[in-house]
Amino acid sequence: MHRTTALPISIAALLRACSTAACAMAAPTPHIPPPRELLRPLAVPYRLLLGPGPSNLSPRVRAAGSQQIVGHMHPEVLQVMEEIKAGIQYAFQTRNRITLAVSGTGHCAMEAALINLLESSDTVLVGNNGIWGERAADVARRLGAKVHELLKPPGEYFTLRDIQEGLAQHKPSVLFLTHGESSTGVRQPLEGLGELCHRHGCLLLVDAVASLGGVPILMDQQGIDVLYTGSQKVLSAPPGISPISFSERAREKMQRRKTRPPSFYLDMSCLASYWGCDGEPRMYHHTGPVSSIFCLREALAGLAELGLESSWKQHQAVCTRLCQGLQDLGLELFVKEEAARLPTVTTVRVPEGYNWKEITAFLMDKHSIEISGGLGPTAGKVLRIGLMGHNATQDNVDRLLQALRDALQHCQHSRL
Repeated sequence: MHRTTALPISIAALLRACSTAACAMAAPTPHIPPPRELLRPLAVPYRLLLGPGPSNLSPRVRAAGSQQIVGHMHPEVLQVMEEIKAGIQYAFQTRNRITLAVSGTGHCAMEAALINLLESSDTVLVGNNGIWGERAADVARRLGAKVHELLKPPGEYFTLRDIQEGLAQHKPSVLFLTHGESSTGVRQPLEGLGELCHRHGCLLLVDAVASLGGVPILMDQQGIDVLYTGSQKVLSAPPGISPISFSERAREKMQRRKTRPPSFYLDMSCLASYWGCDGEPRMYHHTGPVSSIFCLREALAGLAELGLESSWKQHQAVCTRLCQGLQDLGLELFVKEEAARLPTVTTVRVPEGYNWKEITAFLMDKHSIEISGGLGPTAGKVLRIGLMGHNATQDNVDRLLQALRDALQHCQHSRL
């Protein structure tokens, strides 16, 4: 009787069998087809953005955004970051060493300021005369800080006496004020506030998202301890990167913290190292938005070439022309006091009998112009018109006034 001997399987055959099985397991069939809309070319209409932001991009900023990216820690990008820091110092008029750009919008810069300055044991006084005071108070409460609010009706600002009384009563470690309240069109006077705050042992934190570059602001001379802005307003760059600066007083307060900031992403000690603000070798923190960094550099370069004083004069001139034209159309300006009007964002009362949505829709549909309705406490009450940065021209004022005249003639009156 003969015993049958099994032939040995070759190693090569075994590997081929395993490879085939592995490939079959690693290549599942997708069941969801590619979206049809993504198989069509991207189509973006041109519109003249004359709302409270964003603004249209200048040609040089658009060109910067089309550049091929390089690594976020490559020496070329680090050099651009150095140039951005110098540009922010010029725009803010400060020599603060902790001066950089947060990877996020103006809301992100607001949170970065409050998260780094406040601990649960701190008291903060918030000037609330519009939506940005409301938001700052909300953020501070989420941090566990003790929040007190100074309240003013929409369209009004805080006087030195208002601030002095609030500081004496509440003894805060931080005072928050909005320099350019874009929901109401109010410009907050800043003269004397830094000195007043420092006499009371308080830091002055200022939101300049809607004003920086279009309204005079001098961080060091005015004693501002923390100042931030956004990229998409007067700088006319894409939204998503926000200049911010901290004084030595603010830096010392951050160093005295008993607890670490609750956000790693917005921890200013990490960001200052990433941006090379501490004189030490840079440390990786996050992948910076390289294209936005290029765009911000060019936006700051444009402001530097024009000059701050020329930019301030330009924005005031177009605002004056706009306000006169609006009044000639029979419209009522929302901010009564001329000196308190924000040159970058003008608010006008919705005319009686009109629906603001019909007016804004008409301007968009018939003239490709964007203006906005109210926000927060001014919702339904005003129209908001922004003339900022690249868009702050006399021609744009005239074009808008003509379109508004057309809208007032053709919009149906509301039955409300």
